[in-house]
Amino acid sequence: MIIGVIGNAEYEGVEAHLAWVKQTADSRGIALRSEKVLSQFWDIAPSDLTQEPLDALFTFGGDGTLLRGARLLAGRPIPILGVNLGRVGFLTVATRADYQEAIGSFLAGEHQVEERMTLTSVIISGTKKRVLPTALNDVVVHKRGVARMVRLGVMVDDVELGPFSADGVVIATPTGSTAYSLSAGGPILAPGVEGIVLTPICAHTLAVRPLVIKSTSAITIAPVKDWSADLQISIDGQQDLRLGEGDKVVIRQSPDRVHLVRFAAGRYYRRLRTTLRWGDLTERDDIR
Repeated sequence: MIIGVIGNAEYEGVEAHLAWVKQTADSRGIALRSEKVLSQFWDIAPSDLTQEPLDALFTFGGDGTLLRGARLLAGRPIPILGVNLGRVGFLTVATRADYQEAIGSFLAGEHQVEERMTLTSVIISGTKKRVLPTALNDVVVHKRGVARMVRLGVMVDDVELGPFSADGVVIATPTGSTAYSLSAGGPILAPGVEGIVLTPICAHTLAVRPLVIKSTSAITIAPVKDWSADLQISIDGQQDLRLGEGDKVVIRQSPDRVHLVRFAAGRYYRRLRTTLRWGDLTERDDIR
């Protein structure tokens, strides 16, 4: 078995966690592959994880680290086991307290794999097309720098939905429905729901509201005339690209899926309660 490991070097305790992973891998005859940023913590030579024939990928950090790992795999059906070293960690499956148990269960085959939908985007500039990185969470069109209103023409399957006057618009997968889209007032889509969420950011009219469309639809976004200055597209909140004059972006479901390691049925809904404080306030110790 070959396992890739990536991590956020800024989190406290990373070195100790990686030392345990290496000890466990050595005792089981597992080969490890590491990214360069972790070289300071162990003696594993860095590898190009985009090319390695991995059987799994372990991520140590937060949701951002897991999202970066998903992009590294570039659609390959490799299970990702995310260990949360931060606060929320909605996509990750283990914490500092239980990651050893989680990894042990994974190596014993006591896990399931959830396939998560992703989005592919193309910027069209006249006759030129530029394919953007795949998004697991969302694609966002917004202003660069200071938040200001934009006017965007939005079409679904070549049918005009209407101009959006807002601070931007979020196009999210079910996975991303609990990220930026949720903060902007969008609905939560449970994993497995085949839909795409279209959520305006701080809409400037009550007539514009979040919308859930079928996953087979294509969404086209283009700035209204004279509203194209300083526009950019963000992929999973980590990669930004400029949207130029006359450009438009087409977003649709990607054939690629991200494979996340999971251990218990129904855990998603428990995470809604514990992580997002879902439900009423009667069970919260911090308000008693």
